[in-house]
Amino acid sequence: MRRRPGRLVLTAVTSVVVAGGVVACSADPAADAGQAPGAEDAAEGQLSGELWRNPQGHAVVAAQQAQAQGDTATAAALAPLAEQPTATWFANSENPYPAVEEISLAADAAGQTPVLVAYFVPDRDCNSYSSGGAADADSYLAWVGSFAAALGDRPAVVVLEPDAVAQAVGGCAGVDPAQRYALLGQAVDILEAQPQVDTYLDAGNAAWVTDLPVLAAALRSSGVGNADGFAVNVSNFQTTDASAQYGAALSQELEGTAEEGAPGVRFVIDTSRNGAGPPPQNSPGTTAWCNPAGRRLGAAPTTDAGLDRVDALLWVKQPGDSDGTCAGGPPAGQWWPQSAAELAAG
Repeated sequence: MRRRPGRLVLTAVTSVVVAGGVVACSADPAADAGQAPGAEDAAEGQLSGELWRNPQGHAVVAAQQAQAQGDTATAAALAPLAEQPTATWFANSENPYPAVEEISLAADAAGQTPVLVAYFVPDRDCNSYSSGGAADADSYLAWVGSFAAALGDRPAVVVLEPDAVAQAVGGCAGVDPAQRYALLGQAVDILEAQPQVDTYLDAGNAAWVTDLPVLAAALRSSGVGNADGFAVNVSNFQTTDASAQYGAALSQELEGTAEEGAPGVRFVIDTSRNGAGPPPQNSPGTTAWCNPAGRRLGAAPTTDAGLDRVDALLWVKQPGDSDGTCAGGPPAGQWWPQSAAELAAG
């Protein structure tokens, strides 16, 4: 799965708070990401091969149930969601080893690579809709150790702790940023001790932390230099163009302190629900990040994105899953037929 010449070696820098601005986007994702003509080598990522489609994915199961009930129209409508590989999230206190190992073995038997999300950091989601996580640092590291051990020597892509860094940068009651960054750095090291695991530390989205020097410093403190890169737009709706531009700018910010000759800092983009972009600002009754109406599926998952520094387009958020009990949705992570139908409508 991986084609990497080696890890980045990043040195610590002092963060300086500077007023940030929203990154503009253009119509050409390759241009947005800074890709020049003839930059094929730069665009070639460290991931390759096929991504694994979980037969127990929420859309897959819903489509099968509809077909079994004779509801062929619903089954056909859900096909665009059910046919694509999506990430599997691990977010509760149960020992993750059995479920992670089951997925890892199944994907390996198929000659494919699963995408997994580790989502159990203490004080997760800043007590919002997906609140929870481990009780303390020790229990979290034990959980991550079990997660990693279950992968053995088989390939996997792991997106580590959506929102954790960006929320700490923005300020979250009860979260000490330095302690969280150190904890995430330990989690990166545990995962990267497995020989074929590609770890991408979450870095928020293009409309969130726009002060890139501060975000880059936080990512360094969180171990991004020992990871395979970072992830952007997880569970969000920013366009692929905007996300590619944002990721490339953040990558360049990180690369400024990379060891000479090291590869560029690479990243992955969640395109699961960004086909229509984010909702218009100040839309009445709409929360920009929590179950906004009118969204559509984005580009299909691929390890051949053709964008500078982009290793893959992934469906990290399972399309059709709720963001939380907002806009009429069920609890976060639960299947919501209304959302699924709307996403597939485009």
